[in-house]
Amino acid sequence: MNEIYKTLAEGYEKLAAGYRALAKDQKDGKTVVEEPATQTEPEKKPIAIEDVRAVLAAKTQAGKRREVKELLLKYDSGKLSGVKPENYAALLADAEAL
Repeated sequence: MNEIYKTLAEGYEKLAAGYRALAKDQKDGKTVVEEPATQTEPEKKPIAIEDVRAVLAAKTQAGKRREVKELLLKYDSGKLSGVKPENYAALLADAEAL
């Protein structure tokens, strides 16, 4: 138990030292401003056929077999393997909207 208290005390000492350094920098007129990390949009991971298949299977099991078949026909195919990969995102969005 004593080790836990020692670890906590050391952490607080480091934290206090950090605050003292900040206060000293501001007192000396050295305002240190860190630039925020630039926000970049995360790269969009391509949608895999397995992701689309999982959603379509769930919709089919929920009793929407006809609607799923109509969606596949909308994307120029009667089956998922015939859908072009560039259409997976749109198909997935339509399927989730069912």
